[in-house]
Amino acid sequence: MAEALIVLTIGLPWLGALLVWAAGDRRPREQHALAVTFSVLAALAALALIPQHTADVALRVDAGGVFGDFTFVPDGLGVFLAAVATVVGCLAVIFSVDYMRGEAQLGRYYALVLLFIGAMVGLVLTGSLLLLFVFWEMTALCSYALISFYNDDPKAVAGGIKALVMTQVGGVGLLAGALLSYAYLGDAQINTLLSRGTTLPAGVLTALAFGGLIAAAAKSAQVPFHTWLPGAMEAPSPVSALIHAATMVNAGVYLLARFYPLFSGVEGWTTAVTVVGLASALSAALMATVAHDLKRALAYSTISQLGYMVYAVGVGAIFASQLHLLSHAVFKALLFLAAGAVIHSTGTRDIRQMGGLGKQMPFARAVFVIGALALAGVPILNGFWSKELILEHGLHDGPAWAYAGMLLGAGITALYTLRMTWLVFYGRARFKGHAHDAGPAMRLAMGALAVGALTTWLLLGLFGDLLEESLPFHHLHVESGLTLIEEIVTARATFVALAAVALGALAWWRRTDLGLLSELFAPLGRAAADDFGFERLNRAVVSATIRAGETLRGTQTGRLNWNVLGILGGLLAVLAFLTWGA
Repeated sequence: MAEALIVLTIGLPWLGALLVWAAGDRRPREQHALAVTFSVLAALAALALIPQHTADVALRVDAGGVFGDFTFVPDGLGVFLAAVATVVGCLAVIFSVDYMRGEAQLGRYYALVLLFIGAMVGLVLTGSLLLLFVFWEMTALCSYALISFYNDDPKAVAGGIKALVMTQVGGVGLLAGALLSYAYLGDAQINTLLSRGTTLPAGVLTALAFGGLIAAAAKSAQVPFHTWLPGAMEAPSPVSALIHAATMVNAGVYLLARFYPLFSGVEGWTTAVTVVGLASALSAALMATVAHDLKRALAYSTISQLGYMVYAVGVGAIFASQLHLLSHAVFKALLFLAAGAVIHSTGTRDIRQMGGLGKQMPFARAVFVIGALALAGVPILNGFWSKELILEHGLHDGPAWAYAGMLLGAGITALYTLRMTWLVFYGRARFKGHAHDAGPAMRLAMGALAVGALTTWLLLGLFGDLLEESLPFHHLHVESGLTLIEEIVTARATFVALAAVALGALAWWRRTDLGLLSELFAPLGRAAADDFGFERLNRAVVSATIRAGETLRGTQTGRLNWNVLGILGGLLAVLAFLTWGA
């Protein structure tokens, strides 16, 4: 049963992609119907796979190559993320029925979205390091193509190329790790690496651990590789929801959680993971506070919330990290789709040109407020429970300075969330045109996500059992749902965190009375608006690469004899080095 469901969960979106493409852009109604049908079927297959979870290989394909069999293991971590990718993905597809109506090249759009969903499912369910790399690169390709979907827009093309180049840093590290694992262990299976990885030489294990951290940081847009994610906002809004909530950025957090049992013993690794998560959570929250582009503000928010998940892995809170991944997937998809409805109606992303839209868009306002409350960590929405679990673990199992920083981040999150919500839906109306509320397909997708933001925390206990039963290397011991709820409600750390949230909200509400404080922090605001200099660093790296290429171009004379001589010289140098090493 599990074998068939794995094939369906990966294969149905891909089959749908082929059929949508074959239908042709002259039949948009059929394309919409096919995309919705196959995405919903994939989501149902993924949900049906959850009760079939197991730590054993459920599907084995004889690849007939040196890397052994291609395997798929539907353990708790894999089936959970497969369900997130397909369910949120199908809601993004349903939303697209209204959002993409009348757009050109609809077949290309839906084919890439469905290919993207299937690739993410394959990434989290495969038990082979080689296949993990293949699916990892497929998600990178799909994200590039979808970010650049409006290929007549130079900003969209630049954003897609930037995302592709920066995430390839992670791809190189992942491939190197797979090859090293095979070279030393004679096997490319993930479970082999987890069970026998401690036998690797210390230097090799260290390289694998920190290479994995770099790969995860690049994929999940963590400092210093975070700058590609705001540029990805040139994609259609359903794609933004897909990348930020269901697929691409979750892959890095998944990688850290998957290999935590092996890498946590490497000296300095957990500290490095904690620092990356803290730096990302704080810096991105500050950047969201000064952003004027609605989608970019949400993008910075994504970087910040992913920082909480990475921080949780660093302090050993694997369950809390994955629970927040679930919460974030729901409320951030909701926020992006609601933002898409606003942008679709007003034609602008600048929140300074909005204001008072709640009167004209009451449904969009209602669901956006639900998502915003979950993002800020307000009881009883799903973001509250998962964020409190992370902070509680951080208080007891992590360094005090990191906990203080994450607590500050919670306050800043409440500040920028209230700012964003108020400037778009409340206050003085600055939009001069007429805004219409979301269409029926948009309402269906956003309504389902709003219900999820209110209720998915009820799955606390079931989700904990799912991970505990099928992750033998992680040795998780998760309390029952009621016990977890009681611990969160009665913990002192919860009241401290809620006080930080309240102070952050109060800072925005009483902003006119804090003029002196605003002036004091003005330099920090300017630095945040300038991306803390990371964008200038990117441009410097690009310029240096171009100059190096121009310099090396002089070695290409175009004469075959010189080229052959260079190849032979390089070969002799390599042979000499290998001989000397032997």
